[in-house]
Amino acid sequence: MTYSSNEFRVKAYMCLPEGCMLTSSRIRLGTEDHAQLCSLDSLDQVEFQLLASRYPPQQDINSMQEQWPVLIYCRGGLGSYGGVKTAWVEQFTHKGYIVFAPSYRGNEGGEGRDEYGGHDIEDVRAAYRLMLELPFADPTRISLMGFSRGAINAVHTATSFNEGPNRVHKLVLWSGVADVERTYHERTDLRRTLKRVLGGSPRAVPEAYLARSPLSVVSKLRCPVLIMHGTADTQVNYSHGTRMYHWLKQRGIEVNFHAYGGQNHWFHEHFHLTAVDNMFDWLTAP
Repeated sequence: MTYSSNEFRVKAYMCLPEGCMLTSSRIRLGTEDHAQLCSLDSLDQVEFQLLASRYPPQQDINSMQEQWPVLIYCRGGLGSYGGVKTAWVEQFTHKGYIVFAPSYRGNEGGEGRDEYGGHDIEDVRAAYRLMLELPFADPTRISLMGFSRGAINAVHTATSFNEGPNRVHKLVLWSGVADVERTYHERTDLRRTLKRVLGGSPRAVPEAYLARSPLSVVSKLRCPVLIMHGTADTQVNYSHGTRMYHWLKQRGIEVNFHAYGGQNHWFHEHFHLTAVDNMFDWLTAP
């Protein structure tokens, strides 16, 4: 789908759970070949294109309801590296959630440029505001999940919606980056890219690295946080998860930590499925 973020038209994936119906009175959907514009109450125009599902439709739906919880899934990677895992989008949706996954500006045909947690953070904030306006989304149960670099976008968005009735419900950090300068030093393969995107090394532009680092803004978080990290992560070191956990604990923020022994950045299938189950058990708990 295409939606507005500041002056840009950016891309995202949205998947709806069985029983969450988009009726003609709510929205006009395009076909697989032609995307059409639609209007959702007071929303700006949003453009949808239907995609095929990996899952057959359920024949017996007993979960009809007026409003559904939402999970905004913030992808990892940068540019065309990484990207939204559409299999995850559907997997999460089968837990009974509306799932919205921004691709970030400059990706998949979207306008603008991905800045690794710079102005592209607004794409997630705009997604959050969009979810608040959906008549079939529960505005009191909109949660965020940031995977890898997506933790930057998720944490900064959570600090922007941290009070009042529209505050973020819960926040999940899965294999998440906590300190961008540390990532620069740990990932020698990313240094050239980070210098290009952020405008230099941490020594040259320390403010660019600090502004993006989730640890620099955790004191503003008000929602419960779940951290999930593999102990053998070679892309985002396990210490990012433990540092984030201790910083949150020291600041009196409700936080849980799930360590997955021997798992790398991408968990093996069995551990991945267990992690997904554990994540949604935590999200749905009172």
